[in-house]
Amino acid sequence: MTLKITRTERSTPARQFTVLLSPTRRGARLARLLTSAQLGSWGVESESAAQIVAELAANATVHGRVPGRDFRLDLAVEDDGKRLRIEVTDTRSDRLPPGPGALAVPASDSEAGRGLLIVEALADRWGVMFGPVPRKTVWAELDLVP
Repeated sequence: MTLKITRTERSTPARQFTVLLSPTRRGARLARLLTSAQLGSWGVESESAAQIVAELAANATVHGRVPGRDFRLDLAVEDDGKRLRIEVTDTRSDRLPPGPGALAVPASDSEAGRGLLIVEALADRWGVMFGPVPRKTVWAELDLVP
């Protein structure tokens, strides 16, 4: 399997929010709730962003969990308010997700495996970044329409 690692150039964010959360179901739920609240306080309405955070946070708690280590949620409005960047960082760089365009559709009776397909459908761009060891960050960007 070949994993395509994508890096994007980042501008200085106009608004930024970062929080560490426990790698539990409660932490994943809190990530979505905090995202909705923070984006609302910024005047950015995006149900897609909340759904992307829910999927990435759930993956961090299921596939990226290391006992005693939190996952991190970063939200940033960049490019003069034109782009929302979402990052979820966990400490399991040994468990890599398939990259953009490499996702397989799960069997119709499967109860898992659709999270990144949802991210791919909702995000304008997404990818995976490594480092520093042992971390990996799954990121997604949404173009904001005024």
